[in-house]
Amino acid sequence: MTVIVLTNCPVALRGLLTRWLLEISPGVFLGAPSTRIRESLWKEVRQYAGQGRALLAYQTNNEQGYTFETHDHSWHPTDHEGLTLIHRPSPKTQRPAPRASDGPTPDVP
Repeated sequence: MTVIVLTNCPVALRGLLTRWLLEISPGVFLGAPSTRIRESLWKEVRQYAGQGRALLAYQTNNEQGYTFETHDHSWHPTDHEGLTLIHRPSPKTQRPAPRASDGPTPDVP
């Protein structure tokens, strides 16, 4: 089983994927292509995604039973003791700029 999720990708790329996969929701493609076809499709996705993001998940013979890859996504797969987990970067905490009437800003770690 293979799942490809596209976000902000060209319509032509969606059309290309529908040759091999079923679009079950806008930007979500599902199917069972061979390994060769899946790798070829993923290569096309990475090449033509433009400013968009993409995620590929597919069945494989490992502890989890699946694996996934990302393209231009802020979340990245990370290996942790043999398991693939998703690394989500923490949002940058921004303190509001001090106003002139607030006085000195305390040091916050």
